[in-house]
Amino acid sequence: MTSSAPPRDETALAPFVGAVARGPGRGRHLTREEAAEALRLILDGTAAPEAAGALLMVMRYRGESAEEIAGFADALASGADWRRAAPALDWPSYAAGRTRGLPWFLLAAKLVAGAGHRVALHGWNAHRHEIRDALPGLGIPVAESGVALGAALDSASIAYVPLEAWSPGGHRLIRLREVFGLRSCINTVLRVANPFGADAQVQGVFHPSYRGLQTDTGALMGQRNLMILKGAGGEFERNPSKEIELFGLLDGAEVDLTAQALRDETRRLADPGGQAGDLRRLWAGESDDAFATALVTGTAALALLALRAAPGLARAEALAEALWQARDRAALPGERAA
Repeated sequence: MTSSAPPRDETALAPFVGAVARGPGRGRHLTREEAAEALRLILDGTAAPEAAGALLMVMRYRGESAEEIAGFADALASGADWRRAAPALDWPSYAAGRTRGLPWFLLAAKLVAGAGHRVALHGWNAHRHEIRDALPGLGIPVAESGVALGAALDSASIAYVPLEAWSPGGHRLIRLREVFGLRSCINTVLRVANPFGADAQVQGVFHPSYRGLQTDTGALMGQRNLMILKGAGGEFERNPSKEIELFGLLDGAEVDLTAQALRDETRRLADPGGQAGDLRRLWAGESDDAFATALVTGTAALALLALRAAPGLARAEALAEALWQARDRAALPGERAA
């Protein structure tokens, strides 16, 4: 029985490692084409694992360029069957932090989908189970193929795609953190990848310095509508008690906006004590948590702005408030244990 895998080439990545690691004043960033080729060699098993680790860690040490991130995203591109699902909004969830609160952003995504916008969530979260565990109780289907994603968006306007379903190679790479003890640029690549070809994107960052990198990468990849904020653990989630700086692109033009605090209340998104059932109760109107409600509507407003569903931030916030008041509170599956 013969294997279809390409033969291992211990030196396949040598030109790329040499380019980025040559030393002060001599090293350089990879071009987009070089980055795409390097990652393809890693993904198909041609490159030696030691060389892959060297490349990723050197790039992390000296910082990645927009062309490198875009090239890696090119290499991770999903198949045509995924893109046929035609979502309107790409919503990545790749937070790596160990400590953060409940995934309230899922309610924001559900609110946007309830207005008729096709929302494709996708992700993998190393230290948390709350996100995937919350999906069934909120009526957010999980799609593990392009056909299933299209069907879910047709019926519910929202779905969550596990990383391991749309990119097994990306899943292997993001788990290298367990080997290195450090994150690599793969987290950023997965945030910008837009694997299903949505017209609009939202992205969270953990380190503010990445906002510019992700904006530049989005522009390089032809993205015209993109909203980026620093969220808890790196999720796209707006803290309503803080003034938030927004970066990204609207109609292809770079934007730098400030969203004012929505609540005069000091509360961290990672405050302990929340239960998974709190998400259902807030949606159903069985709890009256003004902070959580403002978090949900404030986050939804930024997604609506990225979708160009409103002409400015104030109008987007008003639209999100109206959608929340008019939401279908019964649009939840049967009761589940909290």
